[in-house]
Amino acid sequence: MSVSKPPPPPSTSHLTIPPSSTSTPSSSASSPSATPHSNAIPPPSPVKISMQEHFAINVCPGPILPIPQISDFFPRFHDYPCTPPPPREKKILKEETFNGETGGGYKDGERRESNEGDREEALDSDDDDTYLGTLEFTLLFDQENNCLHCTIHKAKGLKAMDSNGLADPYVKLHLLPGASKANKLRTKTLKNTLNPVWNETLIYHGITAADMTTKTLRLCVCDMDRLGRNEFIGEVRVALKKLREGENKRYNMGLERIAQNKETNNQTVEQGAVVAEEERGRILVSLCYNTEKSCLLVGIIRCAHLAAMDSNGYSDPFVKIILQPDMGKKSKYKTSVKKKTLNPEFNEEFSYDVPLDQLAKKTLEISVWDYDLGMSNDFIGGVELGINASGQRLKHWFECLKNKGKKVEFWHTLTQQGAPSSDKPD
Repeated sequence: MSVSKPPPPPSTSHLTIPPSSTSTPSSSASSPSATPHSNAIPPPSPVKISMQEHFAINVCPGPILPIPQISDFFPRFHDYPCTPPPPREKKILKEETFNGETGGGYKDGERRESNEGDREEALDSDDDDTYLGTLEFTLLFDQENNCLHCTIHKAKGLKAMDSNGLADPYVKLHLLPGASKANKLRTKTLKNTLNPVWNETLIYHGITAADMTTKTLRLCVCDMDRLGRNEFIGEVRVALKKLREGENKRYNMGLERIAQNKETNNQTVEQGAVVAEEERGRILVSLCYNTEKSCLLVGIIRCAHLAAMDSNGYSDPFVKIILQPDMGKKSKYKTSVKKKTLNPEFNEEFSYDVPLDQLAKKTLEISVWDYDLGMSNDFIGGVELGINASGQRLKHWFECLKNKGKKVEFWHTLTQQGAPSSDKPD
């Protein structure tokens, strides 16, 4: 006979499931194992702070300073008056602390004056004490051909003008007084260098011995800027009266900033008559009488320093020549038009069939015009060569009659009296 044993009671050593929150107090009190869990303190909930406070606590130890806004510095944007925020404490400590002494050992007045002086020096970066560099060049005056040769060799230690610490320098030349586009020459531009080497020769044509006694050559070094205006670095000036004929003189001069003063202005005013006469320009003419063909050969070689007649500061010059008394169509000639220049080079020759005995009674009228499309041409200046002329013009005519078969070249200054009276502009 077998006896069945009752099932063993459940062991309390195993983990019991805590009572649910929906259980009644009576059921929870009856269970002895649930008593310690019901008396436990719930964990504290995390403190909620804003993101600004979070970053301020982790990054900025100490008091949080207000961030100044740009509107605080411009009271006109406010309806009420306001003052800008005070400077931060760190800046004040750096300015006032020096060797453990407040104020750096200076009095208030001395420190303010020094600070103001430093600010002025920081703002004025183009003072006279700044080293701008040197320019090396050579000058040669050729009186026989009325030319001034200017050879620009190199520059050293130029002032940096670009953000990369370099410059794009070039040299431009002017003849003073009366600087204009007519007597401006310039070299090529060299990129990204403070020690450029050009070795470039620029020639001024139509320079007489009288010009060498009154003119001054100005050489300016500039920095080329494609996106903006070209910047001036420095200049040198040479009085041409110190240069001897045929002397190849080399210069090495420091660049400087020369301000316009009253003396130069007075000099320009005193020589106003001479400058006004030369404002129209000059022309180089060659004459040659060919005895074999019994004809006069007139060569229009070039013009120099012509007056600007167009709004762009240039002219479109051409030359007309007439042999008076009028011989019909055979007595009138015209050169080609050179666009946008004040120093045109023509190198054109014209022939007049005239006997030698009649040539002494003739007058050669030469006039320079500015071509305008669809409008009347503008008269620039002219010159008359013949027996009734005077000075250099008469000398040129006599040299032609005296030296038959030889080409004689002379520079002549254009004047208002040289305008042809019988020929109107086209």
